[in-house]
Amino acid sequence: METREEWPKYHVGLIYGVPVVRFNSTNPESIEREAKRLWEVGLEVRRHFALKLPEGGRAGYVYILKEGLARTAWLSINGSGKRRRLAAEFVEHVLRRAREEGWEIYEKVLEAVKAGRARGSLRLRGFEGVVEVEGRKHVVKVIGGGAEFGKGRGGKPLLRIIITAEVDGVRRVYEMAFSRRFRNAAACHAAAKAPGGREADSERFIAVIKALTGREPRVHRWGDGIIVVECVKEHLEALARYAELADVVTKWLEE
Repeated sequence: METREEWPKYHVGLIYGVPVVRFNSTNPESIEREAKRLWEVGLEVRRHFALKLPEGGRAGYVYILKEGLARTAWLSINGSGKRRRLAAEFVEHVLRRAREEGWEIYEKVLEAVKAGRARGSLRLRGFEGVVEVEGRKHVVKVIGGGAEFGKGRGGKPLLRIIITAEVDGVRRVYEMAFSRRFRNAAACHAAAKAPGGREADSERFIAVIKALTGREPRVHRWGDGIIVVECVKEHLEALARYAELADVVTKWLEE
């Protein structure tokens, strides 16, 4: 029978509302041991956690990044064998430490854990929902979608998410182009001519985003009549719940 891991006392807190999970020690062997265990869980250094060995009498650390916590939560459900067990134990340990630190910290950590567990758990194809935008209800039916990496101006990396959906019976292909800007990701869509004009088309696009993510995006209206719908990282994290998008979106978030 496999025994449970004896995890040391990780610090769990918040920095600007983002969960922080960290272990400090002046003993290099302790830091190396924790780094090895995180690797056994399925996390990669620099991608999921930061590592610094003690130096000059100063403590070293392993620092679990937000994406590392999400990855651990996902592995606790979808991993196999020892990896799944270790991930589940570590998530349980982090939640217990968060609860000891206070309700606000626990809620934020639990939110991150739930988001990680939910990645890839839903499907775009066949999704249906009813949402309200500007006091008007819209029926959203998703036909399908996908995600891919691309290049923008100057060769800057982009993440393109393409969704085919019917909103109130009008079928359209909607594209979100995420770039590494403020809060890591932003998406824009300039509404083209469509049934009902730009305003109606933009409202349908907003309805698609809100239905899929649960969050309404911001809207910008430019002087030349172009309407831009803007998303942020929280929208992208919500889109990672869909199996057709999960792998590509997760890679983008982790990098």
